Amino acid sequence: MQVPAKPPKLSAPIDLERVRTLFRHPDRVQPADFLRREVASRLQDRLAVVKVNPQRVLDAGCGMGADLANLQKSYAAAQVVGIDASEAMLAAARGQGARQSPLNQFLSKLLPAKAGIDLLVGDFADLPLAANSVDLVWSNLALHWHPQPDRVFAEWRRVLRVDGLLMFSCFGPDTLQELRAAFAELDLAPHALPFVDMHDFGDQLVEAGFSTPVMDMEKITVTYDTPQKLLADVRALGGNPLSTRRQGLIGRAAWERMLAALEKQRGADGKLKLTFEIIYGHAFRPTPRVTKNGEAIIRFDLPRKPKN
Repeated sequence: MQVPAKPPKLSAPIDLERVRTLFRHPDRVQPADFLRREVASRLQDRLAVVKVNPQRVLDAGCGMGADLANLQKSYAAAQVVGIDASEAMLAAARGQGARQSPLNQFLSKLLPAKAGIDLLVGDFADLPLAANSVDLVWSNLALHWHPQPDRVFAEWRRVLRVDGLLMFSCFGPDTLQELRAAFAELDLAPHALPFVDMHDFGDQLVEAGFSTPVMDMEKITVTYDTPQKLLADVRALGGNPLSTRRQGLIGRAAWERMLAALEKQRGADGKLKLTFEIIYGHAFRPTPRVTKNGEAIIRFDLPRKPKN
């Protein structure tokens, strides 16, 4: 009997084609890379305390490839695979971020196993990789761009080997709270993603089959001199990919109301601030449970019957 699949859990009505369009031009997103690098550094610190020796590492949503070189530096004997849906991003990665240091190039030639950096075009919720083929999945500030994170977690678990590690970061609900408040003066349309709470991500990791997920959160505040610079960074971080976003141009008077609302938020230091809630998570793919006869125990969650 075929067990019905669970219905997908939408984080938000995200238009994936719109996401691909927004990230099609590396020059457009480059100005906000300072935040991605800062979060990547903090995620790397968390990874450093977990003892792993991966043979194959996946960077899911690698973008321009800055994390690939750091992963290769940490695991010189490993094959590091970067996957991104944007060919333009991968082209930038080939020219910049994925460039190996001379030492790593030398080590890669000496090592008998497949080592180095490889780049693939693909969706990180539908990976062009075999099951049980990866020891470490790394994903920095990419998960929140997908409307079905539960399906993403299931796919990441599929490609991980037993005892393989998932390590990721993404934006949480308080991200861009100042901008949301300012746009509320304009209209009621959604102008930013409603990011998922870390506790919901923890539940989804367990449902996907990961063991003992560890979730934590911190807030990073970035300050700006002008609303224009603040808005430019928001666009560079990805903008608004919601299918329910406002269509058409915003009138000048309405736009001025929004800018005035931002100006009212200036602090005592004269700066505008923008909050980023950063969620960090890591979990392992556990050893399958078996009976004393060595038979695998598989859990099926059948749909519950509605109560009368």
